[in-house]
Amino acid sequence: MKSPSLQIGSFIFDWGSRTYVMGILNVTPDSFSGDGLLSKEDAVDASLQQAWGFLAAGADILDVGGESTRPGSAPVNADEEMQRVIPIIHALSKNYPDALISIDTYKAQVAEEAIKAGAHIVNDVWGLRADEGLAFVAAKYKTPVILMHNRSNPASVEVREKLGGAYTGAEYTDLIGDVKLELMNSVDLARKAGIAESNIILDPGIGFGKTREQNLELIDRLAEIRQLGYPVLLGTSRKSFIGFTLDLPADQRVEGTAATVAVGIVRGADVIRVHDVKEMARVARMTDAIVRKPAMFGERN
Repeated sequence: MKSPSLQIGSFIFDWGSRTYVMGILNVTPDSFSGDGLLSKEDAVDASLQQAWGFLAAGADILDVGGESTRPGSAPVNADEEMQRVIPIIHALSKNYPDALISIDTYKAQVAEEAIKAGAHIVNDVWGLRADEGLAFVAAKYKTPVILMHNRSNPASVEVREKLGGAYTGAEYTDLIGDVKLELMNSVDLARKAGIAESNIILDPGIGFGKTREQNLELIDRLAEIRQLGYPVLLGTSRKSFIGFTLDLPADQRVEGTAATVAVGIVRGADVIRVHDVKEMARVARMTDAIVRKPAMFGERN
């Protein structure tokens, strides 16, 4: 099912024509993947350098987040989160005025200040369920939202020294049916707040309240999420289910990530959220050339 295109400024997301790439800018000291920019001496400069590399490598969106969402991570209050992300978004907006910026937050206050600073998209890992005000902020500014499925439970985390944390206790009556139902509950929250249908993107929440086996099944059956009629973002990059499958730490999961990206695109992913932009942009282009060739090469369907 083809979704209506989404225009942000002069940029048009023509869903189905190709896969779009979101590069992750972790403005945290404790990212699970080891790339937290707050560990750098100058976080703003480090963010600008990383963003430049991402854009040059083919990123369409820069996703700025100030709170780690790894299993077992500690929450961050809104004031601290804003201190982390707002200077970065200001700098990105000033230095790369044509770049699309998303703010990775579930807090209404953070989202509003980020939008004022130059963010164009809100990426909410709780699908508008953590802060009811966030939906109204997005509606007020006509900002597209990424609604993620999430059943995270800090009590159901297994931590291994090399592999990191993973969820072990998530229970579903029907994995795909439950994920679809809960995503549509988030869509209902968006609609009721006045968010336009064309401004809604869904994320099945790989790694969030799901076991290794559930994550693998969800990627394989991603087409069933796409059939809900909304563009789909897939975020698998370096996650622990890859580590648990291949027995590899976060800094050795690029090939595993590539496999999930390729299969995800075949199953209908429209956006991939990744750390390794250069490598995954190439994987996306090659996969698109195979599965989306009519759109890519101007051929008729």
